Amino acid sequence: MKKVNIKLLTIGIGTVIILKSFAGNTDRIGQGGGFQLLLNPYAKSAGMAGINGANAVGMEAQFSNVAGMAKITGMNATFNNSFWLIGSGLNLLNFGFCNKVGETGAIGLSFSNITAGQIIRTTAENTEGGIGYFTPRFSNIAFSYAKAFSDYIYAGTTIRIINEGIDNVQATGVSLDAGVQYQTGDKNQYHLGVALKNIGPPISYSGDGLTTQATVLNNAYGKSYQMSQNQKSSENNLPASLNISLAYDQYISYDSLTLKSQKITYFGGFTSNYFINDQFSIGAEYNYNNILMLRAGYAYESNILNKEASTTIFSGPSAGLSFEYPVIKEKMTLGVDYSIRVTNTFFNIQSVGIRVLF
Repeated sequence: MKKVNIKLLTIGIGTVIILKSFAGNTDRIGQGGGFQLLLNPYAKSAGMAGINGANAVGMEAQFSNVAGMAKITGMNATFNNSFWLIGSGLNLLNFGFCNKVGETGAIGLSFSNITAGQIIRTTAENTEGGIGYFTPRFSNIAFSYAKAFSDYIYAGTTIRIINEGIDNVQATGVSLDAGVQYQTGDKNQYHLGVALKNIGPPISYSGDGLTTQATVLNNAYGKSYQMSQNQKSSENNLPASLNISLAYDQYISYDSLTLKSQKITYFGGFTSNYFINDQFSIGAEYNYNNILMLRAGYAYESNILNKEASTTIFSGPSAGLSFEYPVIKEKMTLGVDYSIRVTNTFFNIQSVGIRVLF
């Protein structure tokens, strides 16, 4: 068994190194669309920089690695609110549920929405406003299916319908996620996850907001008239990414009869992004008997320590905690999550979440 585990870790680390060697996407930074798909709405996984794709379970797996949704034993319902860049007025709301289907399957449905408040409407003739307000919309609906092929291998896929825009211009698109998880060891303490995310056709904007009015002079009758001109929006590719993650559970104590345990889980991962910098991430989580969980993570990318050259709002560190309590013994558990991600602008990103596990 030890030889198999060492081989598994060697393959995973080797794959990460190979992917990094061929990575090179700095020329494409900022050229994509649908970047709402990169925002992690789940407070639990955000506390470790979102690198728990190797052993994510339940609804949070829909973002990290959908394969982990197949590990649930009943139904999960979640609600999360992320205060993005506190002081900017941006909130990311998410709610959803997943449920066991048959002996080995699970389905999940979630809705995410970014609220950005009202923005003063201006035009070339009214540069100071005074003609009302508009509200940007960024939302997506995700449907997932995951299946356990054995006690060690899980796989799943997610389809998202994306919508964003304002009152007179909008864009709609579809994306696909797919993921695989593998675990092994006498306590299933070795984990490997691979997730391909945000794959889909380009999206483009359309609507009356792209129409302009022009005055045409000297027509055939010597008079001027108004003409509407419809401008086309360029197509934007979705922010595709490939994530490879590893995790190892180190048990401090374990009782096979009561299933009470203490453990520390170590995480490592690499994310190859198509339109933003690639990332290396590490993290750890302390778990006391599935009641109290403390976690921290760090995500590194090129120039992240140089504020003048950095292309991300994040400065690297993240932390969080969770508390779970069996409200009804063996029937319903209530979980509360909190996380914070340190940023270079405004006042960080803080998230809170509530989970109900049946």
